[in-house]
Amino acid sequence: MKILDWSLDWGWDPEYGGIIYYRDCRNKPCEQYEHDMKLWWPHNEAIYATLLAHFLTGEKKYEEWHSKIHTWAYDHFPDKKHGEWFGYLHRDGTLSSTCKGNAWKGPFHLPRMELNCGKLLEQAAAVPLDGQKLPTFNIER
Repeated sequence: MKILDWSLDWGWDPEYGGIIYYRDCRNKPCEQYEHDMKLWWPHNEAIYATLLAHFLTGEKKYEEWHSKIHTWAYDHFPDKKHGEWFGYLHRDGTLSSTCKGNAWKGPFHLPRMELNCGKLLEQAAAVPLDGQKLPTFNIER
C-alpha cells in the first residue's frame, strides 16, 4: 500500500488529471519524449490496483482514488464512436494519436483490468459485510 500511495501521489497530474507517464524521482527533466503524456495502461493498472486496495484494506482513500482515476480514464481514453480505447493522450487529455493497437498497445491491459475488476466486484457483492470484517478475496495471480 505504501508503494501504491507513493505512486498515486507522484504520478497524478494535479493540473489536468490523469496519470503522467514518466516522472523523475528527483524531479529532474525526463529524457523520454513522451514523459508528460497519458497512456492507457498505467490508468488500467491503477484502476484495478485502487479497487483491490480498497477491498483489501477498507480504506476510503482507495475508493476515492479508484473513482477519480476511473472517471478520468473513461472520460478520455474510449473511442465513443467505434469502441476500444485510444492509447495515447497529450498531458491535457486531448488525443495524441488515433492508434488503438500497435507493437506496444495490444489486447492485454484493458480487458485484464475489466475482467479482474468485474471478478472482484462479483466477489464483494456475494459476501455480506457486517461493517467490521472485510471479506477475503480469491484473487488469481
